[in-house]
Amino acid sequence: SSVMRVASWNVNSAKARLDHITGWLAAANADVLLLQEIKSQTENFPRDLFVDKGWHVAVHGQKSYNGVAIISRYPIEDVMCGLPGDPDDEQARYIEATIAGTRVASIYLPNGNPAPGPKFDYKLAWMNRLTARATTLLTDEVPVVLAGDFNVIPQDIDCYDPPGWEGDALTRPESRAAFFSLANLGYTDALRACHPGQIVYSYWDYQAGAWQRDAGFRIDHLLLSPIAADRMQDAGVDKEYRGREKASDHAPTWVRRR
Repeated sequence: SSVMRVASWNVNSAKARLDHITGWLAAANADVLLLQEIKSQTENFPRDLFVDKGWHVAVHGQKSYNGVAIISRYPIEDVMCGLPGDPDDEQARYIEATIAGTRVASIYLPNGNPAPGPKFDYKLAWMNRLTARATTLLTDEVPVVLAGDFNVIPQDIDCYDPPGWEGDALTRPESRAAFFSLANLGYTDALRACHPGQIVYSYWDYQAGAWQRDAGFRIDHLLLSPIAADRMQDAGVDKEYRGREKASDHAPTWVRRR
């Protein structure tokens, strides 16, 4: 059985968003959901809620911050928690596993603000490690999907107000260059490939009526290796979920393949 639909969602607290997650899984016909910012320790994640409905779950969490997880219809194999390359990095921002022959990763990339500064240095170093890992994954000859909240606005079309966000860690030339050096290894930006030249946002701030004004960003990305991209049919954002009561500030993004 091949993975048909892989989705990614920064839920901004799994506990606060449980109804949204279970509702989306019931409605969306997804095979794999990659979560970010679960904000829960691994042992406190409500695993049983999903397992009881027949889902498989893998979690890499920490107290109050960050945290990533995978929920899948199919068994989750060869789980790797943490991005290689820095043994001192204690932030739970990366989990990778094999599902039905596809290697998937749930990614919560550092924000990097204020920039310049130590947080921005951490972001760029983290992106270098991700590029190194993505390079290694391409040698394995299996389809790869790297998805999550990359905290990078790749191009001006991906931001409602480019001049207003100039100098921010999400738009800085160094962040964009790092994103494109990763993509240029041979990964396809699924949302951009399926919606060329179109405005597609995945995140709307809670502040200043951003959602009502459609003042959004595209910072949630699904990057597909060549084998995965060859089988891609469609990709999109389930924008409607951002408008729901007590919503995450991110909407689910997804890619469907043969």
